[in-house]
Amino acid sequence: MNNLLEVNNVSKYFGDFKALNDVSITIPRGSIFGLLGPNGAGKTTLIRVINQITMPDSGSVSLDGEPLHQNHVMDIGYLPEERGLYKSMKVGEQAIYLAQLKGLSKTEAKKRLKYWFERLEIGDWWNKKIQELSKGMAQKIQFVVTVLHEPKLLIFDEPFSGFDPINANLIKDEILRLRENGATVIFSTHRMESVEELCDDIALINKSNKILDGKLVDVKRQYKINTYEVGIRAKNQSILEKDLSERFSISKANFKTLEDELKLNIKLKQGEKPNELLSYLTSKGEVSHFVELIPSVNDIFIQAVKNN
Repeated sequence: MNNLLEVNNVSKYFGDFKALNDVSITIPRGSIFGLLGPNGAGKTTLIRVINQITMPDSGSVSLDGEPLHQNHVMDIGYLPEERGLYKSMKVGEQAIYLAQLKGLSKTEAKKRLKYWFERLEIGDWWNKKIQELSKGMAQKIQFVVTVLHEPKLLIFDEPFSGFDPINANLIKDEILRLRENGATVIFSTHRMESVEELCDDIALINKSNKILDGKLVDVKRQYKINTYEVGIRAKNQSILEKDLSERFSISKANFKTLEDELKLNIKLKQGEKPNELLSYLTSKGEVSHFVELIPSVNDIFIQAVKNN
């Protein structure tokens, strides 16, 4: 089976409010799946359904080919946006306790914690209380206890919150390594640059409905605008710009350059080829910059939500 998790036509009400409306998503095995949406869209409700914290009013969820059941909590690691560590407990004592709740023996928990504490260089935190740690330090502990039991499915909700750039990059690398070692990851965030870096597939939920999903590269193809960012040096740039405006749909481009050159976005019509545009430009001057404008996840997010 290629999909580790399948959510089928799930709906959830809270009183008269419909938090999820007939939502279906599939999470490919061994992928990092971006679960996106504005605040209040329904993402957290869906995550709570997958974790069996709340039950759907209709629809079903299956994990690894089986209907979701109570024992599946051992197959899932969940890092919530609202952290859940006991502030007055010592780090090591708490980590062992939480590992035992996930089915590890005390001996095995200590062994795995030793590995992770050395890997993240936090060994001297063992006897500190959580309240003595900074937000970012506590977040590292939360990350460790989330992944410690080596679950099939990892759910990270805003995993980089509270981290400086160095530690955010460290955790990003660890998430990629976990995926390489066979874990499947659901990644929920408002940081679209992280989605660009990490995610293989995405789904976007808005106003309780799924409004798009698919492989990230396919979603980008769907939203591409057939436009090229161009920098060109010519003897008379104003004449060249007028000439180009008569042949193409153009607008001013804004990118950094070391030279004085004409910078434009040039949109091709249906059937026009980029090689033909490049050939035409080189006949008019020296082309220093020629890049297809690929829509970013942030652009797609905004456009899809506005259209919805």
